[in-house]
Amino acid sequence: MLLGIQPTVDFVFKKVFGSPENIPVLIGLLNAILKLAHPIVHVEILNPFSYQEFADEKLVVLDIRARDSAGRWLNIEMQVTVFAGLLQRLVYYACTMYVGQLDPGGNYKDLRSAISICLLNKKLFREDTVAHHRFRLADPEHSMEVSDSIEVHTVELTKYNLQEQTIFSAPAIEQWAFFFLFADRYEPERLRGLLPGVEFQQAISVVEAIAAKTEDRMMYDQRLKAQRDYQWGLDSAREEGMEEGMEKGMEKGMEKGEAVGKIQILQELLGEQSSSIASLREQTVSELSTMLVNLQQRLRSRES
Repeated sequence: MLLGIQPTVDFVFKKVFGSPENIPVLIGLLNAILKLAHPIVHVEILNPFSYQEFADEKLVVLDIRARDSAGRWLNIEMQVTVFAGLLQRLVYYACTMYVGQLDPGGNYKDLRSAISICLLNKKLFREDTVAHHRFRLADPEHSMEVSDSIEVHTVELTKYNLQEQTIFSAPAIEQWAFFFLFADRYEPERLRGLLPGVEFQQAISVVEAIAAKTEDRMMYDQRLKAQRDYQWGLDSAREEGMEEGMEKGMEKGMEKGEAVGKIQILQELLGEQSSSIASLREQTVSELSTMLVNLQQRLRSRES
């Protein structure tokens, strides 16, 4: 029987990579992405998986925060939607992790790298064919960089050329992309044969358990529905913006449609009930802009 479980769904992603008993799986993913001179051998998960995170049908950003034995701070998340400001948000998260290390009276030299990692199953940089980007503080003109500081990784899973016939010997990051994108289409034993690494075997077992356990399967179905409804809402907002633009001028319509989408995203991040598209469309561009600024300020206050 096919697994039928998508690892990109937040409940699955957090349980596979954010459970203390699955630390070897998380280490495998981190080493595949970071490619450090000295691979990570241990991490501490700072916000471990719990069912309480998934108590309602709201779609929230569920990341995994960890610290490795070298003192590096890590934030890992899966994004199924690309929206304006995503890259800046990743930088912001990395900066807050970096600043948050320093206690009053602490020494700046004790600061360690703060690394923000975003896995995406949609394209972020549409004009670029590179799947994995790493951003650091650097002086490209003189080939220098600030070590042990801010680092942001984006991994666009769909940009990898993934083939079943060659995935067995592909680089680890491509094997992880294959796991994220196609695990639901395979029977467990077949997938184990394609991805023989120990970390993949454990990850597959966790996904298999989710498929078999009634409570987990019900939670997965609920989260998958919430994810699809959320994407539908964003797509609808964009379509409404296009229609508005055709009626009142394309530029103004796009501005209003984008504001509607951003407002719904921020309301979800704050754990609030999203305003309906119809009610938001009744607002003027100025009113939407005011609402957007207020939501952004509240989110910043909550995260500070």
